[in-house]
Amino acid sequence: MASEPAPSAPQRSSPLVAVGLMLAACACIAATTLMGKALGRGIGGEALHPLQISAGRFAFALLTLTPILLWFRPSLKGAAWPVHVGRTICGWGAVTTMFAAAAAMRLADATAISFLSPMVAMVLAIPLLGEKVGPWRWGAAAIALVGALVLIRPGAEAFQPIALVALASACFMGVETILVKRLTGGENRTGEPMLRILAINNALGAAIAITAASFVWIWPSPAQWALLAAIGTVMVTAQSMFILALRRGDASFVVPLFYATLVFAALYDFAVFGEVPTVASASGAALIIAGAVVLAWRERVRGRSTP
Repeated sequence: MASEPAPSAPQRSSPLVAVGLMLAACACIAATTLMGKALGRGIGGEALHPLQISAGRFAFALLTLTPILLWFRPSLKGAAWPVHVGRTICGWGAVTTMFAAAAAMRLADATAISFLSPMVAMVLAIPLLGEKVGPWRWGAAAIALVGALVLIRPGAEAFQPIALVALASACFMGVETILVKRLTGGENRTGEPMLRILAINNALGAAIAITAASFVWIWPSPAQWALLAAIGTVMVTAQSMFILALRRGDASFVVPLFYATLVFAALYDFAVFGEVPTVASASGAALIIAGAVVLAWRERVRGRSTP
């Protein structure tokens, strides 16, 4: 039996490899949302409730991780359980609301609105992490907010109430980001081992998601079982490639590439459902991404100026 791997030494920087890994992670993440949309719209059987889809995501992700966890047996000693529980609840809420939104609106629109999560995390970092936010970061948040208003269009005939569900997903993700920062660094410089974080998150997530899904459960068809299994497996693969990308390249260089998820989501949605983004959708998404890129750039500048 192997012991839990110790934190590895910094790997040699490979920008091209990092780019490839991040783009592959983006393609996988967009694919999980597409599969969730297909299940929510009843492709392959009766339409599944978002609670049931998120249960499949966590349960099959845990099954995918189980052989690794049995081999390395990550220690749970010293785990920050309140933070883990809060992070998992927020992650489950983010996944569930995202699947609900994706089933009822354009995949690209739902994905774009979810990209507001860095702005939510920025605002929450002020009281929770004690961070200071300057005019550049507030300006980036304002740009993204305008983009969100273009997409949601409150007060207009084209207003989509389901867009508020996608906005809730962004809020959940923003809170989760803050809690993940506390687990991986934050106040504790060393943070907790990544394998422990993945193990606790997926185990708790599976327990919460399966319990919630039991109230709306319908028996999936064989094709739907395959899609549920694929969502969990592909998501774990995406998480692994995301981590590897960060190890192979500078975070300030690699992380902005994550917004390519929107491109993959639009392509998938068009190929499978024939959904074509409108001018308003493209404009709103562009503003949200612009705000996020400015925020990422400012984080890079702050990182360079901090000893």
